[in-house]
Amino acid sequence: MTGSIMLFMSSCDLFKMKNEQADTDDAIVATVGNANLYHSDIDHISREMSPDLDSAELVNRYIQSWVKKQLVIREASQNLTLNEAEINRKLLDYRYALIAYEFEKNYVEKTLDKDVTQKEIEEYYTNNNQNFALKEIIVRTNFVKLKKNIPQRRQLERLLNRNSESQKEELKEFAIRYANNYFMEDSTWINFDDIILNTPLTKNNNHVQLLRNEKLIHVDDETYAYYFKILEYRLQDQVPPLEFVKDEISKIIVNKRRAEIAEKLKRDIYNNALENNEFTIYE
Repeated sequence: MTGSIMLFMSSCDLFKMKNEQADTDDAIVATVGNANLYHSDIDHISREMSPDLDSAELVNRYIQSWVKKQLVIREASQNLTLNEAEINRKLLDYRYALIAYEFEKNYVEKTLDKDVTQKEIEEYYTNNNQNFALKEIIVRTNFVKLKKNIPQRRQLERLLNRNSESQKEELKEFAIRYANNYFMEDSTWINFDDIILNTPLTKNNNHVQLLRNEKLIHVDDETYAYYFKILEYRLQDQVPPLEFVKDEISKIIVNKRRAEIAEKLKRDIYNNALENNEFTIYE
């Protein structure tokens, strides 16, 4: 206990009474001056939190935050001349805004359709693809890392240079058998910087020229050989393929629906009140 601040910080006796006369139904957890934080004020934390989280740690952090806020409020009240009417007006405005926000949020979530069709995604992409200019280079590629002294390297090069369905299976079998690391999701677009991480290619400063000139990129370090079969690429500021921005477009469409529902809700409430003469505006 320090000064006028009293905290119970251990997980075992956090909510114990300060003394035998304390209210057993709602014990005080912390005190700053005349302000008290009660058990009922923080009981929601343990009820709402995930079972994977440390309840004692979250409660302690909440208490510390409450204490700091109360100390700032006390300091402000001692050093500022406060306009109580103005503060009460702002509190009332905030309360009404919070009530309206919670009502709107609950209504929107109950009404919102979060399913987005492929057709909707394609239409949005067609009409807005210039808004998705890339900030990084992306590629579709097959990548294989293996010991550079093994004799199977030539076999790998032949497989990477072939283009057939049977080649895909053979290449995957080769990678499983010989590679130290590999990436065979050749239908997936990936950031080029991510796929070359921890390879000698990170030292190459001209990735654009490299991709334009080489379909099969091969580099060695002291121990390993790295092979990148570039199937397709997009450069910075180019329009990305639909597959790369599909999830982003889906989120945009859902967020637009959310905004439209909220606006319609406000309009409907206003129009209904107008039709029923539930308000008057004086000139």
